Amino acid sequence: MTTSEFHSFRHGSFDVTVLSDGPIVLNGELFAPEANDSERADIVARLKGKDNTAHAQSNIPLIVSDNEVILVDVGAGSRFQPTEGRLEENLGKVGVNADDVTIVLISHAHPDHVWGLLKDNGTLRFPNAKYYLGKAEWNFWMGDEASALPAEVQPFVEGARRDLSAIGDRVKLIDDGDEITQGMRVLATPGHTPGHLSVVLESDVPLIITIDAISSEIVSFEHPDWSFGFDMDPAKARVTRKALLEQAVAENAKLLGFHWTYPGVGRIKRAGDAYEFISAAGERP
Repeated sequence: MTTSEFHSFRHGSFDVTVLSDGPIVLNGELFAPEANDSERADIVARLKGKDNTAHAQSNIPLIVSDNEVILVDVGAGSRFQPTEGRLEENLGKVGVNADDVTIVLISHAHPDHVWGLLKDNGTLRFPNAKYYLGKAEWNFWMGDEASALPAEVQPFVEGARRDLSAIGDRVKLIDDGDEITQGMRVLATPGHTPGHLSVVLESDVPLIITIDAISSEIVSFEHPDWSFGFDMDPAKARVTRKALLEQAVAENAKLLGFHWTYPGVGRIKRAGDAYEFISAAGERP
């Protein structure tokens, strides 16, 4: 497997490579809804954006053990923003075919995490995989609560139902703490969506794959009380985020964030009433 183009590391019994589906473009209000104009401009500038927009990365972990080839989320394919849809191509760059993937773990059913499940012709992109999704997440998107969301959110609902229905006969619904494979378990981190899951890989210290429970290595660390614009329950997401940040400090955990500046891997340290992210971007595999 050739990984020179991507950040790779060994964690416990797993080889982890951070791939990408390509970035999404978000306006400053989505990165930091509670920020004032000056604060928001500073955040956008630090993300190397301009005109009140910046890229949010789509860092997708490829996790390989002796027995499994695992993806945590699958990006958006060609269905959400034109900058996305690169995951399958990037898998090929590290010598993995879509047919080789044995497990797909879906953290939540927002477009940039699940709309890549299907090819443009409607067939499964990863036909040989077993699929895992939180029970609460499935029940939300497939039930009456999602149907009652505002009209502007209904395209998200329709897309989630399309893709989740496509794996309905092969998905395993899971709960907090369930093990996906030996040394890999899920952690319930609700608020961003009702059934949002993060992932923990065990080793001498844990690797916590936060997905969207900690949406930004800038905003979420420096302003943990601030929301992310796509948080469906901002109050619950705030409680979850602060608890997860505290857990990471207490466990001296290694972190991997989905929308963080590539590769989105690093450590956390306390900084007064907030936190600081220490990127591992300079580390060699």
